[in-house]
Amino acid sequence: MKNELSASLEDYLELICNLLETSDSIKAVEIARKLNISRASVSEALIKLADKKLINYEGHKGITITPEGLEKAQEVILKHNTFTTFFQSTLGLDIKTAEENACKIEHVVSDDVFARIKDFQDYCLDNPQFIQNFKEGYKVK
Repeated sequence: MKNELSASLEDYLELICNLLETSDSIKAVEIARKLNISRASVSEALIKLADKKLINYEGHKGITITPEGLEKAQEVILKHNTFTTFFQSTLGLDIKTAEENACKIEHVVSDDVFARIKDFQDYCLDNPQFIQNFKEGYKVK
């Protein structure tokens, strides 16, 4: 799906998807609280996502995600989780550093580069000795 989104809108979509794991719909105020930003900023982003047909948003009625929105959110979440695991498990970074960097990179990496990194990460996870040798060679903790 080629529905280009800004990093900010991808973050909103990712958060909406995560919040909807425990609820059928959510309110804009929940997102504002979670991100510690104004409801007006959240409403503006939600309108943009609704215009792109990625969410259903009608003010106070709550927010649901469309099938297209779910697909895009799952892509972003997969990238985030893959990079976090790669940074933490393979490179030996602490979880906070891994999460922060994953959140930045997930938005700018091309699909081809991501696919190669994911394949490499899968190889590393399937071959723990490779990771151990790498960490020893680079003195990674």
